[in-house]
Amino acid sequence: MYDNYQGDPNQEVMSVGSWLITLLILAIPCVNIVMYFIWAFGNGNENRKNFCRAGLIFMLIAVVLSVLLSSMFGAALFMANF
Repeated sequence: MYDNYQGDPNQEVMSVGSWLITLLILAIPCVNIVMYFIWAFGNGNENRKNFCRAGLIFMLIAVVLSVLLSSMFGAALFMANF
């Protein structure tokens, strides 16, 4: 009955080669940010989608922390000059 059932290709486990290509593309500057958004919110493999969503969350946390830390150090340097 289910001999010809292929399943949803978006639910399949990604192979090592697919992960290597994904990581290679994400290593290219500027392209990686665009691809993070395309893969995170597009209609693709669920493994890659979740990986990119997690990567975007980490990027957001890193940006927020770097803005906070640079603001604190900038304010400390500004106050040290007075």
